[in-house]
Amino acid sequence: MNEGMISKRYAKALLLYAVDQKAEDVLFAEMKKVASSFVREPRLRMAMDNPTLNAEDKLALVKAAVGAKPSNEYIRFAELVVKKRREMYLRNIALSYIDLYCEAKHINTGKLVTATPVDDATKQKMKSLLQKIKPGTLDFETSVDPDIEGGFILYIDTYRLDASVKSQLKRIKQKFVAENSKIG
Repeated sequence: MNEGMISKRYAKALLLYAVDQKAEDVLFAEMKKVASSFVREPRLRMAMDNPTLNAEDKLALVKAAVGAKPSNEYIRFAELVVKKRREMYLRNIALSYIDLYCEAKHINTGKLVTATPVDDATKQKMKSLLQKIKPGTLDFETSVDPDIEGGFILYIDTYRLDASVKSQLKRIKQKFVAENSKIG
């Protein structure tokens, strides 16, 4: 069985269970935390893949990935995942759950990446622009990445608008190299 199919099945089952328990919103927030924990801490993935680490330790790590006090639904789900030895798929399960939840609730995700922090007025302007493009609820976040050197990168669901200085300089360089390679 492929990894995507396993993750999607567990995520679908979790969403159905969460809806029955009226805890889908809580689990959405927890799955976002789990997904970001895997990004922030690459050793978490290695621990989940480690066959010598016992189930209790993996379960403790999976619970800690959510933060202070995980919900009972999350704990039950984590116990099931570890019992079935599917903990190596947890990141993908979390991402699949987030996608399924957003699809079911008609939530669009947006992200603004800038080289320096932006004020609330700019955030609101970008958020309203995105809501005009894709109507519905918008889950919007901002982040700072000094490596883009200026400008911004705007994500909306699977679309990406890159207006960063770094990308523009890269395009200019590629064009310059291509033009000069014709001369020689």
